[in-house]
Amino acid sequence: MNPETEFREGLDELAVHYREIIRLLGEDINREGLEKTPMRVAKAMQILTRGYYQDPHQVLRDALFEEKYNQMVIVKDIDFFSLCEHHIIPFYGKAHVAYIPNGYITGLSKIARVVDIFSHRLQVQERLTQQIKDCIQETLKPLGVMVVIEAKHMCMQMRGVEKQNAITTTSDFSGAFNQAKTREEFMNLLRGESKKI
Repeated sequence: MNPETEFREGLDELAVHYREIIRLLGEDINREGLEKTPMRVAKAMQILTRGYYQDPHQVLRDALFEEKYNQMVIVKDIDFFSLCEHHIIPFYGKAHVAYIPNGYITGLSKIARVVDIFSHRLQVQERLTQQIKDCIQETLKPLGVMVVIEAKHMCMQMRGVEKQNAITTTSDFSGAFNQAKTREEFMNLLRGESKKI
């Protein structure tokens, strides 16, 4: 399914609700610039929440390879966009994911796809961090997983405290990453303190 061209059931009903929301906000829904807006918003919301209809575990299983490598694998600076479930306003940033294989590896792009799937749901950053970690741990059964997410929240930038430069960092880890030395190695690699390529 291409989320940009194929839409889910309920699209027309969503558009009806958005039409009413725009009217309640005080706008003239029949104004030229707004005539097609309810359907545009309905389509956009289905795209932004497509993660509810995708299986991140299956994404990892589809690219599972037996491999004896047992050192840290890191995919960092994974851009993501999500919607805060409290205000349905975007938050966005970068996810950094590491795992230590235990007999199996997965395609590197699949790690980014897991981030993409969970971020395309109504979210809070804390849960997003945990869901990514849990999915990789449950599916690959590695020696350990660690996820760090750094994000800006537009609900803090556009409303409320209106702080433009605040960054929220969350982390979660399992297995070998319970050891401070392993976490420190990951964080050093994120900061670029390892040997440059």
